[in-house]
Amino acid sequence: MNSDNRIRFLLDGTVHELADVAPTTTVLQYVREHLRRCGTKEGCAEGDCGACTVVLGELADGGVRYRAVNACIQFVPTLDGKALFTVESLKALNRGELHPVQQAMVECHGSQCGFCTPGFVMSLYALYHNSRNAGTAGKPDEESVRHAISGNLCRCTGYRPILAAAQRMYEIEPLETQRDAELARQLETIRVTGQKQLTHGNASYVAPTTADELAQALAQDPKATVLAGGTDVGLWVTKKYSELPSLVYVGNVAELKRVARRDKSIDIGAAVSLTDAFSHLLAEYPDLEEIARRFASPPICNAGTLGGNVANGSPIGDSMPALICLGSSVLLKSASGARELPLEDFYLDYMKKDLRPGEFVVAVRVPRARAGQHLRSYKISKRFDQDISAVCAAFALQIENGRVRHARVAYGGMAATPRRAAGCEQALTGSEWNAASIAKATQALARDFRPLTDMRASSDYRQQVAGNLLRRLQVELSGTATTTRVWDQASRGHAN
Repeated sequence: MNSDNRIRFLLDGTVHELADVAPTTTVLQYVREHLRRCGTKEGCAEGDCGACTVVLGELADGGVRYRAVNACIQFVPTLDGKALFTVESLKALNRGELHPVQQAMVECHGSQCGFCTPGFVMSLYALYHNSRNAGTAGKPDEESVRHAISGNLCRCTGYRPILAAAQRMYEIEPLETQRDAELARQLETIRVTGQKQLTHGNASYVAPTTADELAQALAQDPKATVLAGGTDVGLWVTKKYSELPSLVYVGNVAELKRVARRDKSIDIGAAVSLTDAFSHLLAEYPDLEEIARRFASPPICNAGTLGGNVANGSPIGDSMPALICLGSSVLLKSASGARELPLEDFYLDYMKKDLRPGEFVVAVRVPRARAGQHLRSYKISKRFDQDISAVCAAFALQIENGRVRHARVAYGGMAATPRRAAGCEQALTGSEWNAASIAKATQALARDFRPLTDMRASSDYRQQVAGNLLRRLQVELSGTATTTRVWDQASRGHAN
């Protein structure tokens, strides 16, 4: 194999090169079975428990960005051009002594059986390092800490001593400050500059760096699995035991990693992480805070992409109801050309999209905020953090002089696709904004949807909750609620 097609990543200052590796080998498998770094654990093998958490460093904005990810669903070839930090790396960063995060866990008795501890340490390390790099005055508040560890589960220690350790770690001086400038120089030496292609037996992995290369790769192999963050595709391997003979990775495609703020829209590239995508969306639409906070844990959002969530097309994908309400569209490309399609028209049936052979999502185009527009998106699930929605609702309303002038309403979990509620919209439009109108709109919802019953919720429950979320919207916009930000209450006293 040509050495230019080797995967290169940094581990504790040393460049590791890989060529003969199965493309679907997970980072967890590699660090445990090949590197014998067994501090990283496997719990759920689906990115839910956080026992496998590692931290990746990559060049960004002229420096190095550190983010926690789940090693159990991250494929090894996606490490190309990045730095990998495992729990064993922390002592190396601190002259062979316990890192302040580890020392704080010891002092605050943040571990009992210890199985979950390395994952917590790595999530806290990402918080510790990024907050110190940012020059944050003082320690992050408790809510920020809770969010940082929302992707980590503990069943014996309890969260209180871990939260205490998250405060204590800032009081312990490290023996050596991590040299980001040196790491950046090392990362420059392994920067990905051209398309990579690996083969292992009958399996192949292609990582283009331009949209044209991506289009050509999919034209040659239209049945290839398109891989972005791997937060869903990874589960096909770890849970379904699927063999994916052909992978095309979009994470190195420059055009797909951009966010363009235009006069009338924000174009979010399909390879932009959920963390970064929500950052841009919240700057424009701060009322999407709840769905951004509860979409998934930081490790999932750091790896997963908004474009991947949209392209996947799950009826319970939490980003789509709000995007549909805003009138967003998808920008599509293939070797034959490009087109733009309203997002609501992209979904044809259960997991079926208007996506032609060889075509891929380039970006999601989100309209800029309009004056007087009220936007909300709410998620209902059994757990507050790290859970799949039973129902996800979004509302975009224009209310003038107490009357609804324009309404767009969309739900996830209520049909085979994320879908607008046409009858509900019609009932609201032109009506006075009051409880009576909400009651009529709720009745219309019963005609808009016939939800199914599954392990997450019954049909009747979903129907009732869909109406209750309309009522919540009415209470919230009327200013009569003391608090409707569910995490203000739900997150107190427990972290998950």
